Amino acid sequence: MATLVFDIETSALPLDSFDNSSQEYLMRPAARLATEEEQEAKREELVRMMNLWPFTARVVCVAMINAETLRGQVIFIADDFESNSRSVAGVEFVPVMDEEELIAQFWEVTKHYDKVVTFNGRQFDIPFLYLRSAQLDVPISKKNWLGYRFATDPHCDLAEQLTFYNVSGRDGAARRFNLDFYCRVFGIESPKSHGVTGMDVNQLIKEEKYEAIAEYCVRDVFATVKLYDIWRERLEGIK
Repeated sequence: MATLVFDIETSALPLDSFDNSSQEYLMRPAARLATEEEQEAKREELVRMMNLWPFTARVVCVAMINAETLRGQVIFIADDFESNSRSVAGVEFVPVMDEEELIAQFWEVTKHYDKVVTFNGRQFDIPFLYLRSAQLDVPISKKNWLGYRFATDPHCDLAEQLTFYNVSGRDGAARRFNLDFYCRVFGIESPKSHGVTGMDVNQLIKEEKYEAIAEYCVRDVFATVKLYDIWRERLEGIK
């Protein structure tokens, strides 16, 4: 069974790209606050959160690695999309023109895989891709990847496995941590060790540092592959 490990990076669409009614709706929680200072702080928070919503953000990068061969590709939006692809350590870097092409290529690759592994993909990556694909009218090749939550086939979400499906809540022994923390405690090189995080994506887009986003996304996926190997060797099968 071929297993695909992947991660996406997203970037908020400009607030002024929405009509006035939509802008008012998105910022409404800020308008309800009493002071201008509170309102401004809330607006800044809401703009940051727009990165997380598939109707207010776009996919700018997706990295995919075959868990068995450790080969794969990273597809990313870039102004110089006509430049040639390059390969580094078995990973092909593929610049594309726009989000539609990126998502279409992603779904084309997934046709060759039976199983998917993510970190928080059931809550974020998969629903984000499904809804963006629907909005952009890009055909979806794998419509079963949300999967049954209490199963690891076809979708193994390590964020759920390492919390035993949130058995402890926020404060118990199996509370949830972020990927960076899990990597550090299990002796895996953190994808953030190179000084780039997901919070930097919007700024990197502005600075046209597209390959920096792609490289960070690839590091995220390789870290997820190593965490998946540890989970399989030491924890898989616990009920």
